[in-house]
Amino acid sequence: VDDVYWSYQARWAKGKVPVTINARMDKLTNRYWRGLLKSGRALVPAQGWYEWTGEKGHKQPWHIHRRDGAPLFMLALANFGGFTEHRAEAGFVLVTDDASGGMLDIHDRRPVVLDALDAETWLDPALSSEEALAFARRAALPSDAFEWHAVSTLVNRAGLGGPEVVQPVDTESE
Repeated sequence: VDDVYWSYQARWAKGKVPVTINARMDKLTNRYWRGLLKSGRALVPAQGWYEWTGEKGHKQPWHIHRRDGAPLFMLALANFGGFTEHRAEAGFVLVTDDASGGMLDIHDRRPVVLDALDAETWLDPALSSEEALAFARRAALPSDAFEWHAVSTLVNRAGLGGPEVVQPVDTESE
């Protein structure tokens, strides 16, 4: 377990490519992500994630989690080379893929999530980049493994947290 900055930008890309928080699974073999796919595979454990819908100033947060309540193991890529002058160079990104089914109503992309047993395989350094990517595509949990509900806009306020922020709310009264 490590405390890593959530964002990444390769040193050579500064001023050319923006700092990013996600890496599209279909782009992981390109020059930008290739090195991290080889030696920077990581996991972000979580109970769920948030997405927002609606117009600016009236955004509704949604909590997305596994239907069975099991923990999520979100695929990530990270540069574990230590912090440098350029903080984002030593950060991490979540690996995302296209959303499908009803999840499209919330967002068009989603984190790639594995079961606990499959998560160990993603981290195996003996797995080549190509094998890791093929494995991630096969083992990723499908959209129907998740459910979501509207949550309070309290989740939008930094410093507020706790189990109450993930409780379902009636979107009519929010």
